[in-house]
Amino acid sequence: MSGPYADVVANSGYPGDPRDADGHGAERGLAAGRRRSALRPGLLPAALLTATFLAIALAAALTFVGLPYVVMSPGPATNILGNIDGKPLLAVEGATTYPTTGRLDFTTVSVDGGPGVTITVYDVARAWLSDTEEVLRVDDVFPPDSSQEEVEEEGAAEMAGSQSVATATALRAMGREVEQTVVIADVFEGGPSQGVLEPGDVLVSVGDAEASSSDAVRAAVQRTEPGDTVPVVVLREGEERTVAVRPAESARGTVIGVGLRLDYDLPVDVSLRTGNVGGPSAGLMFSLAIYDVLTPGELTGGKEIAGTGTMEDDGTVGPIGGIRQKLVGAQAAGADFFLAPADNCSDVAGHVPDGLRVVRVATFDEGLAAVRDIASGDAASLPTCG
Repeated sequence: MSGPYADVVANSGYPGDPRDADGHGAERGLAAGRRRSALRPGLLPAALLTATFLAIALAAALTFVGLPYVVMSPGPATNILGNIDGKPLLAVEGATTYPTTGRLDFTTVSVDGGPGVTITVYDVARAWLSDTEEVLRVDDVFPPDSSQEEVEEEGAAEMAGSQSVATATALRAMGREVEQTVVIADVFEGGPSQGVLEPGDVLVSVGDAEASSSDAVRAAVQRTEPGDTVPVVVLREGEERTVAVRPAESARGTVIGVGLRLDYDLPVDVSLRTGNVGGPSAGLMFSLAIYDVLTPGELTGGKEIAGTGTMEDDGTVGPIGGIRQKLVGAQAAGADFFLAPADNCSDVAGHVPDGLRVVRVATFDEGLAAVRDIASGDAASLPTCG
């Protein structure tokens, strides 16, 4: 007999030697077993019912009870120079464009879990046993108490911002002038600017400093003392007005409690069809692809190159999350080279897939030079992450 019932029977056996000193132990043991069955009718069916119930409850808990984790796994790599549904992923209007070859892939991570998504013990166990997946606490990936809708909106906003910075970076590398404005993106609840500044305000000056860049704004704030009244000039609905803000002290120094974004007056119209992919981490690869399309010659020389990294307004390449999964996705897509942010090299070491060479880059200029060296077959001296 098999199943829980058999287990109960097996666990009701008699310990020790079946015979006692007078040779009748086995018979007495059998008789005792009969007496116990007679005295406690229904014991085994009840135990079976209990064990079955517990097994069902455990299976339900493993299947339906959510855990505060997310699982990161390799996502697809997409060629920015290619087509989707017969249409170019990258399109430029207002400027002459040139043919391209090869691949410039932006890489992605698939995230299972987070706001509105249940992740179970089975999911976590599978990821722990995988060589390509990673388990992280949900609060390390998503803002606390955020909703799925808020996460999607933030990701879409970051993607749009990253495309704007990438376009400005590529145009500046071509010697074009790009005007920019510093805009209030968020006003933090309970902060010094709540009720004073509004999202969408265009900063003109902070104190006596012109708001020529986000760095200029931060430097102007740092020169103030917490509690002082600082005049801030903004453009709101096309009208210039001056408001008073009292900066506060934080672990990061003096702050006015706002998030900033840059808006650019771009001389060309660039669109990137990235589907439902969100976040800022494709900035480097976007900027390289835009530069390739807007300049004569074939930047990649027909080579297959993938990469990742945020693109900052000053030309630096910032670190990202999930780079190990992105390496796997790049290899699966057939890339031979991978451009990685210098600050991610410690995460890359020891995790490079076979056949993929990871090139370390810290700025757009370094990334551009690396692609040119790869195209010309002179990549042997390029710095690597592992």
